[in-house]
Amino acid sequence: MTKEKREIPVKKNDKVWLKIEDLTHDGRGVGKLDYYPVFVENAIPGEEIEVRIMKTTKKFAYGKVLQWKTKSENRVEDVVSDWIRTGIAPLHHMTYEAQLDFKKNQVEKVIKRIGGFEDVEVKAVKGMENPSKYRNKAQIPVRKVEDRLQTGFFRRNSHDLVPIDDFYIQEPEIDAALIAIKPILEQYNVKPYDEEKQGGNLKNIVIRKGHYTNELMIVLVTKKKKIFKIGEICKEIVSAVPNVTSIIQSIHTENNNVILGKEFVRLYGEEYIEDQLLGNTYQISAKSFYQVNTKQAEVLYQEAIDRAELKKTDVVIDAYCGIGTIGLSLAKQVQHVYGVEMVQDAIDDAQTNAEINGIENVEFKVGKAEFVFEKWLEDGIKPNVIIVDPPRKGLAETFIEASSKMNPEKIVYVSCDPATFARDLKLYAERGYAPDYVQPIDMFPQTSHIECVTVLKKK
Repeated sequence: MTKEKREIPVKKNDKVWLKIEDLTHDGRGVGKLDYYPVFVENAIPGEEIEVRIMKTTKKFAYGKVLQWKTKSENRVEDVVSDWIRTGIAPLHHMTYEAQLDFKKNQVEKVIKRIGGFEDVEVKAVKGMENPSKYRNKAQIPVRKVEDRLQTGFFRRNSHDLVPIDDFYIQEPEIDAALIAIKPILEQYNVKPYDEEKQGGNLKNIVIRKGHYTNELMIVLVTKKKKIFKIGEICKEIVSAVPNVTSIIQSIHTENNNVILGKEFVRLYGEEYIEDQLLGNTYQISAKSFYQVNTKQAEVLYQEAIDRAELKKTDVVIDAYCGIGTIGLSLAKQVQHVYGVEMVQDAIDDAQTNAEINGIENVEFKVGKAEFVFEKWLEDGIKPNVIIVDPPRKGLAETFIEASSKMNPEKIVYVSCDPATFARDLKLYAERGYAPDYVQPIDMFPQTSHIECVTVLKKK
């Protein structure tokens, strides 16, 4: 007997009343119509709301809040809809305490559901005292809107630019720099990029700020190499924006969603800015990976270092070492640090940063970690501790196998995605490495992202 097909209970533009029961992983409220989920931005569990249905699929719908019958005690009233609909700050309609509870709950769910760990404790999230204006890097698209050059952010799941001047989560000097730069670009008739026609030139403006040094880098991402009167433009920018120490052009000829191009041209000042992290100084280039929340990065790295319980005789491997921030932060506490990274530029930066800080007990190697680990084993290198800090996709199973074969006492796992984190912990458990408690750390307040740290020890 065939299963009866359930009809979709709503259609586009219908108005319905919903009781919000839960939140999705990205912070949308969830209500149900006859078991049919409706996802709604700016909605919190416990609220009763009237919703306009914006889109339907076979399994769920998206809705938009029209009015509230009841509101949650966790609601913040001063909501800026542009911050939600662009995804800049999709949780800022919730109190910060509620955001931290939501994130802790998300981590607990995946640790149990994906990882299969019933008894691993998830600690309360370490949040920020001031959970706004924290980002030290902005990547801002530039487009023509109503015949004018505009900066802003794309509406979620689209390439429709929403003009924005106050980004709320960026350090104030970055927002101020954008406001100052925009009229200069208009004055010199710099053409914004047109996605549909593949015309214009300026695609994005990237701004980096040294949190402690206040140095600013401005990167103009262009489709073509030539920018008419670029010398005069740079002089105007330096005059209008305090603390600019570097202006870079990144030439990006391809039509894709990658922000930076492969060719970089120094237009003014240095090719890098400097900043401090846990007492060390780092050179940060246009293409360097550097944590966007400096204060919380210090909390995150200190948590990883403390949990490793390092000894002066320890040998440590810093996998996914990037420009060396974790390895160099702990180098003075151990005998030796080995860093490995796929990107040659990052390894070059790491070596430079070691020299700047006078750290000599470190060695950085470019290559795929699994192959480098084999060579290190052949050379008799036996780490006590391996620290991993992978991108969102987590670790390849080949990496997990190779790192387990190194037989370290401890593996410290720093993660920016709870789902891949839980998956990888399960794979490590199959190889005899059990996690202790998980400590979430809020690197991205007002958004649904969360970082986690745990220590895996040999059973």
